[in-house]
Parts: sequence; C-alpha cells; structure tokens
Amino acid sequence: MRPLWFLGAALLAAAIAPAAAHESTLKIEGPADAYVYELAPPGSYDLPRIGKAADAELLDEANRPVDLAALFKGRLTILAFMYLRCGDVCPIALTRMADLQMLAADDSRLAKRLQLISLSFDPAYDTPARMAEHGRALRLPGAGAPDWLFLTSQSEAAIAPVLKAYHQPVSRKADPDDPSGPLAHLLRVFLVDGEGYVRNIYSADFLDPRLLMNDLKTLQMEGS
Repeated sequence: MRPLWFLGAALLAAAIAPAAAHESTLKIEGPADAYVYELAPPGSYDLPRIGKAADAELLDEANRPVDLAALFKGRLTILAFMYLRCGDVCPIALTRMADLQMLAADDSRLAKRLQLISLSFDPAYDTPARMAEHGRALRLPGAGAPDWLFLTSQSEAAIAPVLKAYHQPVSRKADPDDPSGPLAHLLRVFLVDGEGYVRNIYSADFLDPRLLMNDLKTLQMEGS
C-alpha cells in the first residue's frame, strides 16, 4: 500500500505547478458543488465559539517539542487529524487543504494569519522525518502561501488524550493490511481562532475549501 505522502504528492503534482496563477484561473471542486444552496458570503453570518481548543505537547518536523496552544495564539488555524498510511478519507482531505492553501495565497492579508496543521495520530509510523517529507511535497513553493505544519507526537499514549479532547475517534482495524489503512477514523477538521477557540468543525461533507475560505474571512472581519 502506498502511504499518504506518496498519494498526496501525486494528487498535488498538477496543482502545485500553476500555484502562482490567480484564484480566477484555479479550478476548485468539492462537496459544495452538490449543495442545494449557495454559500453565504463572508461576514453575513456568525460563527459562535464552540469551546476552547485543547492544548497538546507535540513534535514538529525537526523533532522539536511544540505547544499546540501557543501555535494558536494570534493565528487562524485549520487543524486536521490524519495519518500517512491512510488510503481512505485522508487523501481527500489533503486535496481540500491543498486547494485552500492555493486560495489563501491569493489573499496576502489572510495568508499571513492563516496556518494549516496536519496532526498525525499514528506516531509509531508517522515520525517527524516522514512528516517532514510529506510537508515538503505538499507546501507551495515561495513566499505568500499560508504556513502548513505537519506535526506528530512521541507515542500513542501521548496522542490519546488529545484525540479524546477533540472527540476524534480512532481504532485499529482487525486486518492491519487493509488496503485503506490499518486505522479506522472519522474525518474531523477544526477551525480555531486567534484566542484558541474552536469556531467550526468540518466533516467530509463540509470540508470544501470555498466554505473554509468564507469562514476564515468571516473571522478575519470580526477581528478574531
């Protein structure tokens, strides 16, 4: 089975090449194409605080400890739980985040505040070195794009309370050689404001880069 970093690089090969193109020339597809309603424009709706985003002691791509709560301060964050061996929903989420990365790069003010965080819940395989390789394949080259961090943890014991705090279910499949990956999980992606509050939670049906952009711009307009 090809790991997610390989799948991600293949999925994004075509997307990264025209990364400097303007948003108007960027073809974005996602769940919103099937919605029976149009997306509400930024600032026309509220995003109430759902709750405080939990802190965590994690590892960055250079194997250095990082504090998740400190990363949230003053930033708008899209936090996605994932694992590199996933052959199911993670590659789809990866593509959506890559599209969001390109959309945000066309808005310099937003791009400076925005950060994408891909956080692994499979630390035994997803070492900092593997996460770094993944990040190099997916981040847009050059300046102007939002930061995209690829984080992992010391162990399953270390990530377990983080998964519990974010209500992120993960379980091992009976067949470790399942072609879609050894772990079963639901997709949960979090929008966190600059004060560390969760403002939206996206499932696979709502993880559309255009919807995320509208939510991010709504928070930016309210000064969060």
